[in-house]
Amino acid sequence: MTSSTAAYLCARGVRKAYAAPGGSTVALSGVDVDIERGTFVSIIGPSGCGKSTLLQIIAGLVPASGGEIFLNGRKVEEPPPPVIYVFQQYQRSLFPWKTVQRNVAYGLENRGAYDAAEIERRTRELIRLVKLSGFENHYPWQLSGGMQQRVAIARALVCRPDVLLMDEPFSSVDALTRAGLQELLLQLWRELKFTVVFVTHDVDEAIYLSTRVVALSRAPARVAVDIAIDLPHPRDQIATRELPRYLEYRHRLLAQLFAEEGLESTARAAA
Repeated sequence: MTSSTAAYLCARGVRKAYAAPGGSTVALSGVDVDIERGTFVSIIGPSGCGKSTLLQIIAGLVPASGGEIFLNGRKVEEPPPPVIYVFQQYQRSLFPWKTVQRNVAYGLENRGAYDAAEIERRTRELIRLVKLSGFENHYPWQLSGGMQQRVAIARALVCRPDVLLMDEPFSSVDALTRAGLQELLLQLWRELKFTVVFVTHDVDEAIYLSTRVVALSRAPARVAVDIAIDLPHPRDQIATRELPRYLEYRHRLLAQLFAEEGLESTARAAA
């Protein structure tokens, strides 16, 4: 079965319900999203609205209760090889008994399609790109949180995915480390030209990184706002965030989120 849309990655009427005492709880209620190849799309929304659930359904990790996901015209029914998922808890996704080099090489080794020389070359290339050259023989516990997350990103990208799905990947690091990881991700996205779907609770992060921001409503979630972010590249942590258009996007998205949370007076002030 194929999708009728030309978009590379599509969610069509995606619904997710969970069994609950006395009935069921609906997390997602008919979510439709089209994502073009090579774009950077962030998904935001109130806490508990189903952002991560939607990302897991897109990844083929969790089945939808209704609706469909299409990747390049093909229905997603299991994790597709061109898609890599980066989890929020990066500390748990790294193998503590493996060095940086062996952690990054893990995905290539498991695919069984590359000889040792090619694995070594691609592993060292990604370690260089994430600025961890010299730390190849360190173990995760010998690295800072930000460095561990860079290892997780390198391990995801060494397999050269078409789509990178990221679930609040920078939420557990300090502000300066977060800014550095944002710059690294944008640099890699520009250089390697993959598609990103990025879940975050941070409106500013979503606007700064993205070509589009999709805001979900409270559960049962639907798409409440879908905004194309027209800001120049390369972006700058200070100058970009001071642009009038950046502030307009910020006001609109915050007003939507405040309204969803029932903060009506705050929403009017933000608008």
